[in-house]
Amino acid sequence: MRMKGFRTLFLAALAGLIVACPLRAAPIEIVGFGDSLMAGYQLPPADAFPARLEKALRDKGIDVSISNAGVSGDTTSGGLARIDWSVPDGTKGVILELGANDALRGIPPEESRKNLVAMIEKLKARGIGVLLVGMLAPPNMGGDYAERFNPIYPDLAKTYGIPLYPFFLDGVVEDANLKIEDGMHPNPKGVGIIVDRILPLVETFVQELPK
Repeated sequence: MRMKGFRTLFLAALAGLIVACPLRAAPIEIVGFGDSLMAGYQLPPADAFPARLEKALRDKGIDVSISNAGVSGDTTSGGLARIDWSVPDGTKGVILELGANDALRGIPPEESRKNLVAMIEKLKARGIGVLLVGMLAPPNMGGDYAERFNPIYPDLAKTYGIPLYPFFLDGVVEDANLKIEDGMHPNPKGVGIIVDRILPLVETFVQELPK
């Protein structure tokens, strides 16, 4: 009888503890989906854009987990081919950054647009929020190419009602001190500049994701 009474008291106390200390909610799952700019080309994993952005958000008290689904050299067609399995179930939002390699290779902008449309529609059909990151055609591609390529991102953002960060390398592209030796990819300091500039938009994006 004494043991039975002890067990009853113990279970009651345990139940009270569980009520008083509810389980912590899981972090909001975000995927950074893109090319070498997302992957963190030649950088330690902790200095790649997704990791630095996750830390910046957590420092502000926003509980997120940002997976790095960047693949160096990827084009929009490569992204479309892998987006279904690269973005797992449970993902709440995707930061979509692709198109730089399309422009560097001179891929017709109409094809890039079509691929981005397909990726956005796939994600939206799964109930996953999309933050679109824009690119600009390099000057050596000429004015005609730029006129066809550069409007892709603002047009898609308007059409699908999704947030847009106009140019991933804003504040970095013209400063050699913010890039690695290839003169194209950001170094850790450059990634920091990108994170600082995009952070307010990402904060709003995360807060507006369905819980």
